[in-house]
Amino acid sequence: MADHWAIPGLDLHLEIDARRKTASLETALRSAIRDGRLGRGTRLPASRTLAGDLGIARNLVADVYGRLAAEGWLEARVGAGTWVGDRGGRSMVSATGSSSSAAVGLDLRGGIPDASSFPRREWAAAARRAVLDAPPSTFGYGPPRGSPALRATLAEYLARTRGVWAEPDRVVVTRGFGEALGLAARALAARGARRIAVEEFGHEAHRRIIRAAGLEVVPVAVDGDGADVSGLDALGVDAIVLTAAHQFPTGVALAGSRRLEVVAWAERTGALVIEDDYDGEFRYDRRAIGALQGLAPEHVLYAGTASKSLAPAVGLAWAVVPERLIGAFDEQVAAAGGLADLVNQATLDEFIRVHEYDRNVRRLRAEYRARRARLEERVAGVDGCRVTGMRAGLHCLLELPQGADERRVAATAARLGVRIEGLDSFRLAGASPSRAPAMVVGYGAPPPHRFESALDRAIVAVASELAPRASVEPD
Repeated sequence: MADHWAIPGLDLHLEIDARRKTASLETALRSAIRDGRLGRGTRLPASRTLAGDLGIARNLVADVYGRLAAEGWLEARVGAGTWVGDRGGRSMVSATGSSSSAAVGLDLRGGIPDASSFPRREWAAAARRAVLDAPPSTFGYGPPRGSPALRATLAEYLARTRGVWAEPDRVVVTRGFGEALGLAARALAARGARRIAVEEFGHEAHRRIIRAAGLEVVPVAVDGDGADVSGLDALGVDAIVLTAAHQFPTGVALAGSRRLEVVAWAERTGALVIEDDYDGEFRYDRRAIGALQGLAPEHVLYAGTASKSLAPAVGLAWAVVPERLIGAFDEQVAAAGGLADLVNQATLDEFIRVHEYDRNVRRLRAEYRARRARLEERVAGVDGCRVTGMRAGLHCLLELPQGADERRVAATAARLGVRIEGLDSFRLAGASPSRAPAMVVGYGAPPPHRFESALDRAIVAVASELAPRASVEPD
């Protein structure tokens, strides 16, 4: 029968006048389609289901469906059901501007991965296995620190790949690095901390999270050896946040001597080092630098994320918390009133355990290595510019000649349809400007078939700043 649906109970809210059932149902459906509440391709309930929901006769609903189908508002597919047709106009997604097709331009901002590379089939297979094999507790609220299975898997993975000293009981799964940072900042504030040091270049969003916890943000200079940690005693800070393996956005690593120095400071003062290992798996010229946490597990809180190696939409990160702070961390998790969803955690656990995570990282590493090399080739032809920063991660610095205007380059790039940011936009207010102008060029975000086009336009924007009378039209 045409109305025998595989999914018999789709909900649909419609206001019906009991005195004019047929006319009011037809008007209500037409209005819902016209104003976008029912977008093109939306599947409607079976006539039997909708009639039962509205308390009217089934043949009345069938008649209305038939009339609207004849007018092109609906499409009836024998054996499959009834759908909103092409005449329905805009969909609700496109009406609100949130459709993916509404995305404007090309993205060369630093630290953003290629969303088109997400391993859909492998993730879907892992999700299916995880859900089918999961115990009932997976679908409940779960422990505040996250899935015990995922925490054990992460402890093994981090020890194997990043040199992190981790026990499952010390691993906390969060909804992203921002949440992990917020939990740490609030835990520190609850224990009496007042000031926290950050690298002078970094994400303003992270500084806002720290300030929201009631902590004062204090800048630490960054040079070719990473953060200058020699003056931490004089700053009187209770903690420091470091991107030790690959400083964001300058692209340098924290020198070995400074690693030892910051660890000695933390051990001597009881302060905490928060290590943001946001892209530690991606090193292209040699073996990746191990995590700072391995030097002093009781004084370094390690934080990592699946955002770069999978996708931001996965929405999972993790923190390996020193034992002395785990109780305060638990209190903040409880106060936050929630945790990352356990179904996604079960999927990530399965994805890592069957080594799909490793395979995906290796695949992306090869892709991003090639993109970085291509970027260096293109910049080599631009007089006065050079690429700096380690061959690692998803971004680099494109240094400009003295006197060049980063904001003007970014504005020109925007007119050409490319998003790119200057180094100064990442500098903490109050930190002294001491570096040459540079653009932070991310080579992760564009899908493969659009990377060359994005690069072309960025090069044109830079060239137009160096020779203002040059054309600003890409080849």
